[in-house]
Amino acid sequence: MTIDTESPSRLAVLAKPAQWLALVPLTLVLIVLLELVHLPAALLIGSLVAGIVAGVNGATVRVPRLAFASAQAIIGCLIAGSISLGIFSTLAEGWVLVLVVVLATLAASSLLGWLISRLDILPGTTGVWGAAPGASTAMVLMAGAFGADQRLVAFMQYLRVVIVTIAAAVVARLWVDRSGVAEPAIVWFPPLDWPAFGLTLVVAAVGGFAGRMARLPSPFFLGAFILGGIVHLAFGQTMQIPEWLLAVSYVAIGWTIGLNFTIHTVRHATRALPPIIASILALMAFCGLMAWLIVLMFDVDPLTAYLATSPGGMDSVAIIAAASDRVDLSFVMALQAARFLVVLLAGPSISRLVARTLR
Repeated sequence: MTIDTESPSRLAVLAKPAQWLALVPLTLVLIVLLELVHLPAALLIGSLVAGIVAGVNGATVRVPRLAFASAQAIIGCLIAGSISLGIFSTLAEGWVLVLVVVLATLAASSLLGWLISRLDILPGTTGVWGAAPGASTAMVLMAGAFGADQRLVAFMQYLRVVIVTIAAAVVARLWVDRSGVAEPAIVWFPPLDWPAFGLTLVVAAVGGFAGRMARLPSPFFLGAFILGGIVHLAFGQTMQIPEWLLAVSYVAIGWTIGLNFTIHTVRHATRALPPIIASILALMAFCGLMAWLIVLMFDVDPLTAYLATSPGGMDSVAIIAAASDRVDLSFVMALQAARFLVVLLAGPSISRLVARTLR
């Protein structure tokens, strides 16, 4: 299956069951190939790439909203159960480092977005919203209210998620030396610890619902993450997430992001594609420089520093970090979560400032 810009309805002419019959085998093939080279987050990346190929070829199928929401909530539970109380000591002890890295990244992304708008590559404040490092879904939703082109913001955000996710997974794979180390066999269907598994389902459902009611950005992920963190850290409860449930969640997230890449959004952004990719690579290079400085100045593992400063999405980076040995997940999540919140709070103000400079 190839990307055909002249025949955008190649898959659209098929009934939805037939589209799924094309998407599922492609996804399985890509996942198997990525697993053969032991790439971290192969399930996520394989389904992501398959979704992009299908979406650009005109696929109209979509992951049901409930399935996508549930997948985000399960990943929230996964990350909540993986962190320790060390994340709070990390923030308390290294708050200056966290603040400097977050503000420097936000300043770099804002400058890139301003240049894109100033050079009239994209209209209005679209470049600023599209270049924001993280909170992709929230940025797309808020951008329309501030006069930006949501289609182009979505294109920039999701394209960055794809590039950053693949780059982070490749770096994680290359950095971690597993020579001479036997890979533990994955138990896809382990015996269920019903109290722990039931607690996972309750946290995912209640946390996701609470996040939606509280109107949090990425409500299902953050809601389950916050509630799961309270249950795990404050009350010492253990949650169980079997591998088959994680696999389904990864595929649902990958498909949802990938299928957003339709031929229409790609055509709309064709003229701006080179500078958009250049801005993404420039931001990644800047974040890589920040990671290098962190390694030189502090006692932080290089892979941990790279993933912690990687410019979104937070859930994708968290998946890769959780799947990689010797990564300080608490440090990664501390930096990622802090930047996520700052971007959400500062986004509207930065957009208004850029709008004034462009008049």
